[in-house]
Amino acid sequence: MADYLPLHDWTNITPTEAVALQQQLRSQIQIQPLSQPPRTIAGCDISFNKFEETVYAGIVVLNLKTMETIEEVGVISSATFPYVPGLLSFREIPSLLEAWTKLRAEPDVVMFDGHGTAHPRRIGIASHAGLFLNRPTFGCGKSVLVGKYEEPAPERGAWSPMLHYRDVVGAALRTKNKVNPVYVSPGHLIDLEMAISLTLQCDGGYRIPEPTRRTHNLVNALRRGERKAD
Repeated sequence: MADYLPLHDWTNITPTEAVALQQQLRSQIQIQPLSQPPRTIAGCDISFNKFEETVYAGIVVLNLKTMETIEEVGVISSATFPYVPGLLSFREIPSLLEAWTKLRAEPDVVMFDGHGTAHPRRIGIASHAGLFLNRPTFGCGKSVLVGKYEEPAPERGAWSPMLHYRDVVGAALRTKNKVNPVYVSPGHLIDLEMAISLTLQCDGGYRIPEPTRRTHNLVNALRRGERKAD
């Protein structure tokens, strides 16, 4: 069973208190090179109908070299925080932590369908969750939350820095030739260069890298009732 650091409670927090908590926690985020090469990677994703409280959360752990699925976990729970852009981590992380505790194979690094430092307060879901998991985390989002960038070259592997108030907060990365980029940002205990490298390494021929693509399929199957919760 995987464990995590209980840094704060998730219940009875108002949006104003959540913003203050983000401002407080952001100083603890460490953007740095990996201490050792990872062998396994997990994808984390959630699915929910925007104004409903049921949350479908999943984690899929893969062998980084072969892209073989090692383990997958899915849970169904209820959100305690409203849908507020910029504060989605307060709605999503509790369910992902519940799934995390069911893992037998703790991954070396974790990819989130979302953002890390590419966030107005530099603490998106990948950064916030990384503080709880105390391991390298990064975000790979399908859309931009903050950050302006020049369109990268059309070839796979090309990328452009994303700038927000003159800070480089992430990268617009081309994962497939002539396909829209994904938006990669470090979360915690990793740097942008390695986050880009790992995203490209997790190639299954799709725009979305395999860890979050497989987890996306898992949580949608949960939501449709095609798969049972663990």
